[in-house]
Amino acid sequence: MKRTPLYQAHRALGARLIEFSGWEMPLQYKSIVAEHRAVRTGVGLFDLSHMGEIELRGPQALAVCQELLVSDVARLQLGQAQYSVLCYPHGGIVDDVIVYRIAGDRYLFCVNAANSEHDYDWMRAHNHGRAELINRSDEYALIAIQGPRAAATLQRLTPLDLMQLRRYWCVTGEVGGIPTLVARTGYTGEDGFELFVSLHHSVPLWQACLDAGRQEGIVPVGLGARDTLRLEAGYLLYGNDIDAQTTPLEAGLQRLVRFDKPAFLGREALLRQQQSGVSRQLVAVRLHDPGVPRRGYALWSGDRVVGHVTSGTLSPCLGTGIALGYVPPSYTAVGTPLAVEIRGRHAQGQVVTRPFYHTH
Repeated sequence: MKRTPLYQAHRALGARLIEFSGWEMPLQYKSIVAEHRAVRTGVGLFDLSHMGEIELRGPQALAVCQELLVSDVARLQLGQAQYSVLCYPHGGIVDDVIVYRIAGDRYLFCVNAANSEHDYDWMRAHNHGRAELINRSDEYALIAIQGPRAAATLQRLTPLDLMQLRRYWCVTGEVGGIPTLVARTGYTGEDGFELFVSLHHSVPLWQACLDAGRQEGIVPVGLGARDTLRLEAGYLLYGNDIDAQTTPLEAGLQRLVRFDKPAFLGREALLRQQQSGVSRQLVAVRLHDPGVPRRGYALWSGDRVVGHVTSGTLSPCLGTGIALGYVPPSYTAVGTPLAVEIRGRHAQGQVVTRPFYHTH
């Protein structure tokens, strides 16, 4: 298994390590629920160095981005970021990414760990040599600091005015004396930042963040709480909620798809699907009854199975089971009763809006 440069730091903190997408990563340090609540009420620190980073640059970089992504990358100003998806010609999703415009003709893609090599190969196959394409995944470490006290913590380490950095924007500067790309992005539903830094600076930056956040009660956070946080926020996970067999229109990501821009991969298939209508849609389900929904559990309406859970957990903040899953469009209205089959028992719930949990 691969290890991030912070592996020894995780061991020193007593992390329970597991395999994730080919990486040995911390699942938790002390308690998933405690780490989750620390991010909701204070501040948490995440090692995301397993994520991939791919750079496109040159005069034709924007044109390549426009063909690869369903969104309109031309709308990005310098320092702005955008959540988007790469699609296959049939409309299925290659990956969901965040693309940052870090210079006039330089774009940085942050991609999912399990997909970084595949995404790079996919982008190279459709670049046709027009732009310089560089897989920087082995050069970057990525550290996230998230929670309502994240800005106060990080501000102690940088001369950058974080109050001026809006959500989904980024800026380059020093953090703890270390050159860093600071992005106001995250996967928790809370305010926070993601720090892109060279590998050999990751350990001192990690320690600097822990030291700066001590009075805020900062805690390191593993993959367990990262998953419960993202699910409460209604964020999708590639491989669970979206994949090559799902389209952005089915996954509730139609807001990303810009049919009014020049041609992009998957456009024709998505346009046909928009015109004919989807056969299934992703819904959020909150349980009334006790029980923890898990991936693969059946979703029932009355006496028939209408879908399956793609992601599920017991919400630490709500105290109830929450789940995402695909069902036919006739079962997607908010308030529609749906049950999750848990060990032969039907736990009753209903369709709700995302996010499950609203931050303050």
